[in-house]
Amino acid sequence: MQFDSVQLETFVAVLDEGSFDAAARRLSVTPSAISQRIKALESRLGQVVVMRGKPARATAAGEALLRHARQVALLEVEAIAAVRGTVDAQRIPIAVNADSLNNWFLPAMLDLSRTHDARFLVHQEDEEHSAEYLRNGTVLAAVTADPRPVQGCRVVPLGKMRYLPLATPEYAERWLAGKPLPEALSEAPIVIFNEKDVLQHRLLRKVTRRKLDPPAHAIPASAPFHEAVRIGLGWGMIEDQLAGPELAAGRMVSVAPGKYIDVPLYWQHWKLESGILDALTAAVLRAADAGLRTSAGRSRSRP
Repeated sequence: MQFDSVQLETFVAVLDEGSFDAAARRLSVTPSAISQRIKALESRLGQVVVMRGKPARATAAGEALLRHARQVALLEVEAIAAVRGTVDAQRIPIAVNADSLNNWFLPAMLDLSRTHDARFLVHQEDEEHSAEYLRNGTVLAAVTADPRPVQGCRVVPLGKMRYLPLATPEYAERWLAGKPLPEALSEAPIVIFNEKDVLQHRLLRKVTRRKLDPPAHAIPASAPFHEAVRIGLGWGMIEDQLAGPELAAGRMVSVAPGKYIDVPLYWQHWKLESGILDALTAAVLRAADAGLRTSAGRSRSRP
């Protein structure tokens, strides 16, 4: 069976944009045309590939088709560029965790943009869960915490992000002073990023050897998360690049001196003979080399 390239393009646009109306605006056609193309694609396959909703999502069959459609689209753009000798803008969907975006990853995007006309579509997702975006075809590449390759993908080690358990001196005096640490930590409020964020609880288990469930504030944005810890709303795990100046200035103290959590990161991308995907991988490795710790625990190129 051969797929209609217009139908595949429409299918990808619906899932990228989240609705038939938004896909219509992207492709400069009517919503009715979008609907007709999707219905024709589903009729040809004999299966529903788009769950109509807000946002529109791929069905299980649609996820398999989405992986194929993205690969075809990427390779088609590169083949046309090679024949014409011109380079069209390429849409690059990737998944990256919030702390990487906040620290070391953006320079990789800038690096690639100097040599390629790339249009990034960044999905922010916890590194423990970002591999799912590769499995369902949402992205071409992702920063993950899993060294096991998703089927059809390559894995490249990037380095480690180190997190320190920080709080304000005032918070530490109020919640931690005068008590055994395990008892204090069982009651002291914490700040988490969202329900997927387990760093604080990993630190609690590492320090106390117990499964504790203290009160938690969920703040799913990097800057407000750091600010919540900085003003004393709770203690939280802060990347060492940000933690160092705070500790040196006395604005923060460690909740558990000498304790930390290292999170290994990996770059996973589809196995495609793609010039832009190879260039993106090279840019990501350069950025990781400058901004992450090596397996030996030392930062790589930090002054």
